[in-house]
Amino acid sequence: MKRSTILLTAVIALGLFLAPDPSHAQVVAKTPRIGMLTPAFDPHPGFAGFRQGLRDLGYVEGQSIALEYRFAEGKAERLPELAAELVRLKMDVILASSVAAARAAQHATETIPIVFGGTDPVGQGLVASLARPGGNITGVSYNDPALMGKRLELLKAAVPGVTRVAYLWHAALLTARNLHETETAARALGVQLHPVEVREPYPFDQAFATMAEAHADALITQPSAVLLSRRTQIVDLAAKTRLPGISPDRELAEAGGLMAYGPTVAANYRRAATYVDKILQGAKPADLPVEQPMKFELIINLKTAKALGLTITSTILFQADEVIQ
Repeated sequence: MKRSTILLTAVIALGLFLAPDPSHAQVVAKTPRIGMLTPAFDPHPGFAGFRQGLRDLGYVEGQSIALEYRFAEGKAERLPELAAELVRLKMDVILASSVAAARAAQHATETIPIVFGGTDPVGQGLVASLARPGGNITGVSYNDPALMGKRLELLKAAVPGVTRVAYLWHAALLTARNLHETETAARALGVQLHPVEVREPYPFDQAFATMAEAHADALITQPSAVLLSRRTQIVDLAAKTRLPGISPDRELAEAGGLMAYGPTVAANYRRAATYVDKILQGAKPADLPVEQPMKFELIINLKTAKALGLTITSTILFQADEVIQ
């Protein structure tokens, strides 16, 4: 065998020896990173639903997807800073738990897709329309302000004789339409509405003292990620002051509030996970219509009703999706 042939054979053999194993030659896929932005405190109930939604879609946190959390802890003014931080970290998608968080993210980036969960996104100018949100943003609208009237109606039916209702709202995140819808419903029902605001550092005891001064005989709470995350404190003070109340979130009724009516926070965040999945698969946010909830739940806590000396009529109980004994 010629020397040149031997040398060529050796080079080929060496190349085969050094070549990567075809079974390991696949390009390692980049793990997508999702920025989780909320004005609320940790933990946020919706985020558990979002993580469950990701698991249902086959994602494994820490392996096939990474979540980067940013909590403003009730300080809405921190949202722009936290949103900018997520942009600098080059998230693949930002999940915003409220319109305020989504707006902060929207101001921070025009390229990173944003998926939100919030109230009245069209009325607050977050999207152009539900059908065609436009730009780099879409999501789930889970608490229409028109529902405030329905909640007030249910509260009045469950607690006969109610004439003065306190409206607890988070000043930094107030949506004018929520308050307007509640005031309109209150007038129609012959109820006096007393808005009571809370601001950071959230002196809820002072807010409930204000309700007592106004002689409020019932309570309705604004849809708010911050109020939701402080539900235990709110429910405890409502029990102490013997104020029957209704909220948008079942978590408050589960914590000891009298009633809750609205879409389920966890279920809507599971739906938000499908938006994130579609975007990671190449869909554009502008082409994904904003989803509105299709199912609403009425939760009644009979244990709380008994503690308040209330008898909930069978008419109201028959409407309940769940009765907590």
